[in-house]
Amino acid sequence: LVLRYHYLMNVGYQKNYAPEQPIPFSHAWHAGNMGISCLYCHGNAEKGKHAGIPSTDTCLSCHQVVRTDSPLIQKIHESKETGKPIEWIKVNKLPDHAKFNHSVHINAGVSCIDCHGQVEKMDKVKQVKDLSMGWCLDCHRNVQKNHPQKIFTNQNCSFCHF
Repeated sequence: LVLRYHYLMNVGYQKNYAPEQPIPFSHAWHAGNMGISCLYCHGNAEKGKHAGIPSTDTCLSCHQVVRTDSPLIQKIHESKETGKPIEWIKVNKLPDHAKFNHSVHINAGVSCIDCHGQVEKMDKVKQVKDLSMGWCLDCHRNVQKNHPQKIFTNQNCSFCHF
């Protein structure tokens, strides 16, 4: 019974999950060395529930002229030509019974680093936090200390669960 409870309490949590992507992508190079903002590629995070995976057009906004001879970049050009999107694998996942809105958190001053870690130092992105209910509640309970500019202390179950 204890093992079943422990298993169920961790359903959906994938701390350290780092899948192989269809095209190796270094956030350390793009966000770290090049200084590209998270929101340049994941611009929907300010406006919507999901941060979104960058479109082929977003990648090609630079790679139309940068490193065009790279076989990996050619995959992006092929995606554009064929209209078949690159099948990126989602790294940070919440259980299906939990809902989360990126824009609410971004617009309240929560930094991408608070949940996703120092992505600008990762060649291969991994989920660094367990994103468990307890982890979320710790932040919400300490919101004045963590983010004093915006007070957002909602801890009502139905706010995050269907």
